[in-house]
Amino acid sequence: MLSEEQLHKLFYKKKSGIHGDGLFARKKIKEGDYMGEYDGPVVNDNGSHVLWVEKYDDIWVGRDGKNLLRYLNHSTDPQAEFVGFELYALRDIQPDEEITIDYGEEP
Repeated sequence: MLSEEQLHKLFYKKKSGIHGDGLFARKKIKEGDYMGEYDGPVVNDNGSHVLWVEKYDDIWVGRDGKNLLRYLNHSTDPQAEFVGFELYALRDIQPDEEITIDYGEEP
């Protein structure tokens, strides 16, 4: 897992044209690069910054994001995706580009 300091070297938060605040790249990120882990307490209830991951068949785990990755917005053409709670680049991401994920379906 990347520290908060390491995340701040890769990303910054600012107003998004998509919704509220967004997560933006400080420098070029290459396709396939590990971008950090969605960190926060495990929760049982949904919320605005809760990421749900299916750990086992029909067993879902939610984390209430407390690090910079909580500012990822939705896109149907995302630049990144989660594998579990770890974020990876789907393609090259340019400096100052907003980073998005596909929220998918609700669990």
